[in-house]
Amino acid sequence: MCVLGMLKSPCEIVVKYFLPACRSLIAKELIEKYGLTQVTAAKRLGTTQAAISQYLSSKRGEKHIKQLENNVLTKSAINTIAKELATETLTSSNIMIKLCDLCTVLRNNDLICTIHKSYFPLPDTCNSCLIVPTEKA
Repeated sequence: MCVLGMLKSPCEIVVKYFLPACRSLIAKELIEKYGLTQVTAAKRLGTTQAAISQYLSSKRGEKHIKQLENNVLTKSAINTIAKELATETLTSSNIMIKLCDLCTVLRNNDLICTIHKSYFPLPDTCNSCLIVPTEKA
């Protein structure tokens, strides 16, 4: 693992840059494809109606949406999460697991590394983003 640039961990990069983009795409799909109201979408996504409004007006998460939309694996995961939220087949605890799985996809496809390196001076040999935390036994 690299030491340089560890001001922000890969998880912090996900929280700051990609999670808002993921939520934005999920919110848009819940409203545009499944016809949910902002209030209902907010409840299903575990956020506020105000946050949903900001996602829809591209005030939150817009910076990295294209990267997520252009990646087949992330787009598929986001579509699945939205469908399961819309049809209420995804429990609140399972959404956390799905988002963690999506994070793993992001990390394994160098999306996090690319963003991490664009914001922080990391050596080319850094592999911190590829090291996914494991569950405690």
